[in-house]
Amino acid sequence: MNRLNFSGHESFYCRLLWLKKGYDYLRSGNKFSQPDGVVHLGVGKNMLSAIQYWMTAFNLIDSRKEVSEFAGYVFGTVGKDPYIEDPATLWLLHYYLIKNNFASIYSLIFNEFRKERVEFTKEHIARFIKIKCAENKTSFNENTVKKDTSVFLRTYLKPKGISSDIEDNFSGLLVESDLVEEIIRTEEKSNWYRIISSERENIPGAVILFAILDNASYGESISFNTLLFDYNSVGNIFAINSNGLTKKIRKLQDRYKSIVYYNDSGVREIQFKEKLDKWAVLDDYYRD
Repeated sequence: MNRLNFSGHESFYCRLLWLKKGYDYLRSGNKFSQPDGVVHLGVGKNMLSAIQYWMTAFNLIDSRKEVSEFAGYVFGTVGKDPYIEDPATLWLLHYYLIKNNFASIYSLIFNEFRKERVEFTKEHIARFIKIKCAENKTSFNENTVKKDTSVFLRTYLKPKGISSDIEDNFSGLLVESDLVEEIIRTEEKSNWYRIISSERENIPGAVILFAILDNASYGESISFNTLLFDYNSVGNIFAINSNGLTKKIRKLQDRYKSIVYYNDSGVREIQFKEKLDKWAVLDDYYRD
């Protein structure tokens, strides 16, 4: 596991237009380290840092701090969805947020924590992260993790009521995914939340297939259980259950003749007669 990171967003969750704004800023030859960056982007210093953080977390900036292939695909001159209007783009951003593991709380919650607790409070998350920090030999700061947990929840949950701070009235980037729900328990002092696996009918099959093809460790034959339960599997990342994944794969099999789904005596696997190009799969989706 990489070194765990729970800070860098300056307590700002990602707003809808930040990623496009950050992409255009970098493509114009600017850098986030420039002292006049706040002027170019029209934001404060902390918010500038947050935009850089989120672009890195969503795999829009690569290790050289330059825009990534994925960023160009979405936000470029002929980008597929520069203003993030298609649900597939949101799901792709969620996918990279988990897989990239730059913002550790997202990967930990979807890959590990959710297997221990479907329903939880902020306190449950903090205790879990404290244990993971000890295992990973990473220092644990209660206040930092508390802020990171709040940002995590605001990324997926709609704001309650109207705040005097206009910024707080914006929804987090991934609220339309319906991945995280708040549970009303009037007898409890703490707020409760849950992430349940469901059929995820709102996820385009092309996103599922892209995520499978993007995994370099997969060969031409992949166990269904691997796709459902392994670290960074589509089952974990998208919180999709067995029935939902089966339906997605069967539809993909109908569309792409190189995909074969086997279910023989309870042994299930997906096979590729010929590996597809992941970007071509997305091209098919956005073209439709």
